[in-house]
Amino acid sequence: MAASRRAVSLRWRNFANRLRITDAAAITVAVASAYVFRFGSEATTPAGAEFEAKYLVVSTLLLVAWIASLEIYHTRDCRTFGVGGAEYKRVAQATLKLFGALAIAMVFVHFEVVRGYFAVALPLGLLLLTGNRWLWRRWLNRKRAEGKYLSRVIVIGDRTDVEYVINQIEKNPTAGYEISGVGLPTLEKSTELRSPWYRIPVVSTLADVSRMVEVAGADAVIVAGRLPGGSKYIRELGWKLEATATELVLASTLTNVAGPRIHWRPVDGLPLVHVELPQYAGGKHVLKRVIDIAVASLALLVLSPLMLVLAIIVKRDSAGPIFFRQLRAGRNGEPFYMLKFRSMVQTAEKDLDSLRELNEGSGLLFKIRNDPRVTRCGRWMRKYSLDELPQFWNVLTGEMSLVGPRPPLPSEVERYEKFTNRRLLIKPGITGLWQINGRSTLPWEESVRLDLYYVENWSLTGDLIIMWRTFRAMRSPVGAY
Repeated sequence: MAASRRAVSLRWRNFANRLRITDAAAITVAVASAYVFRFGSEATTPAGAEFEAKYLVVSTLLLVAWIASLEIYHTRDCRTFGVGGAEYKRVAQATLKLFGALAIAMVFVHFEVVRGYFAVALPLGLLLLTGNRWLWRRWLNRKRAEGKYLSRVIVIGDRTDVEYVINQIEKNPTAGYEISGVGLPTLEKSTELRSPWYRIPVVSTLADVSRMVEVAGADAVIVAGRLPGGSKYIRELGWKLEATATELVLASTLTNVAGPRIHWRPVDGLPLVHVELPQYAGGKHVLKRVIDIAVASLALLVLSPLMLVLAIIVKRDSAGPIFFRQLRAGRNGEPFYMLKFRSMVQTAEKDLDSLRELNEGSGLLFKIRNDPRVTRCGRWMRKYSLDELPQFWNVLTGEMSLVGPRPPLPSEVERYEKFTNRRLLIKPGITGLWQINGRSTLPWEESVRLDLYYVENWSLTGDLIIMWRTFRAMRSPVGAY
């Protein structure tokens, strides 16, 4: 098993080396482009040639320092590969802090840097580095789907806690974990895993974990919940795992809280987890509104020819108005009329009661995969979300946001269970986590969970990621009907 672990370690080193090569290539392109942009037509004069030589030295130093900065900030840590935003964040930090340090250094040595040089190198370099990491992430996720580049782990703890952790890991195959076995307090039949996790072997008791790590060739041990023996057992387990270079991972019972809201506060060796309160107002929300106005205005301008064509098609396809106005609940439950291109027959609302028994949705949602009320053009408009384009007007007027929770019907809000109305703490969105995670195929409970997660953890970076994933989802729609 030691040989297996060495093979896994070698594979990750090879992957990191590939990243180093392509990162260096991206940085070289960025620096060379900035150099050419600045001196493309000036090198023919004596003064230009002298100034160009200085920038050649600066460019070489920048290239070396940039590559070194990516190493210093651990941007190729295998624990961040393929999942989450930590990898991108480290790349951005390494780049921005380097350029900040260089700018300060240039002031101290009285070297005048033409702003156009950095204005090209910085954004182009960030773009190329991010794109490079994204392409490698796609490649890595495909390999993980094939069962490669996975970390073998043993999950230990009480049966209920172990099953919860396994369920969360298996819902996200790109996390890069392969469950090799579990360790329970005892090996009695009554404590074996239940369906569908019974296929995962119970390989040890809590007293025998370190030996089973060697046998299974595990790369990590995940501790799920509280264990008999408490912190003393975990500390001693960590000492035992040191000999095999096996990582110890603690699975917190804290769920649905984004990383930026979590902070560690060690107190005399006790790691306390501080969770920031959600923010529903302030500077970030002002900036979100500015982005909403800018993007919605641009979208309405650029997409107006397409919307005109869609309006003509809707009008000619079936009798009725071009737009469908439906009362929805906005922020704090304020009612507003949401706009859509009409994709159903004019009598759709009246026909609803006669179709209740065909409902395929769960909870408060009403969904029919082959809804007879949908028109011919409405079917393909709904498939690609083209019927929702008029909602950019709702965004412009401040009733909706580009990204947010699903806009609910007032009748749904009246039947909300406890805490579900927290979805109304911010504006609803044209798109959101529900839109990129299955749409109509999502169970009601999962839709609520995703909306509440967004409400409490949203960020501008997260909004950009959701908008990008929405664009990709529109090209290959899943769950749209």
